[in-house]
Amino acid sequence: MSTETNIQTVNCTAFKDQKPGTAGLRKKVAVIRQPHYLETYVQAVFNTLKLPAGSALVIGGDGRFFNPEAIQTIIQIAAANAIGKLIIGKDGLLSTPAASHLIR
Repeated sequence: MSTETNIQTVNCTAFKDQKPGTAGLRKKVAVIRQPHYLETYVQAVFNTLKLPAGSALVIGGDGRFFNPEAIQTIIQIAAANAIGKLIIGKDGLLSTPAASHLIR
């Protein structure tokens, strides 16, 4: 089975307030919905991690508003970065203990 993928390259710079804490990027939805805000942050994380092609990634959130949309964006950027496997919580939900279990 073959599917066509369109990859779009967008030049952008980091936003000055994109400083994650221990629980990730905690911002109001209005901030994250700014054009290219989430995409820039996620790509910066991938650039920092320098994961080899085919790596696995655990994705999930607490289910608050915008969680499903953010996860779809992360999936697309992960594919563009040759991530080989994504482990995503049901409906995007993943508690901290569940994520820790999957990582270890």
